[in-house]
Amino acid sequence: MVLKLERDGLAKIVRDPKGRIARAVMYLRRDDPKPTTLRDYTGRGYSFSHHLDDGHRPWAVRLLTGHVNHGDQGLEYHWAPDCVRPIFLRVPLGCLAPAM
Repeated sequence: MVLKLERDGLAKIVRDPKGRIARAVMYLRRDDPKPTTLRDYTGRGYSFSHHLDDGHRPWAVRLLTGHVNHGDQGLEYHWAPDCVRPIFLRVPLGCLAPAM
């Protein structure tokens, strides 16, 4: 089976020093999906090192709504869009529930 894949140009055979087949590496074809990366599983980081003008580097929380205009509203209004805010508020409200 592996030799057929190599013959058809679909895979590269890797052999050990004694000449036995160790593994086959499939070549990517035009219609194949892109390979998964570690970033696909970890997602986007929500905190980052924020460089201030005075030289300090505190950790800041990444905003969820994208670009923010620094007008009348503070940054706290842009942490979560209105449609997902109840999901984010469920966690701290669960911590504040009275113990039984």
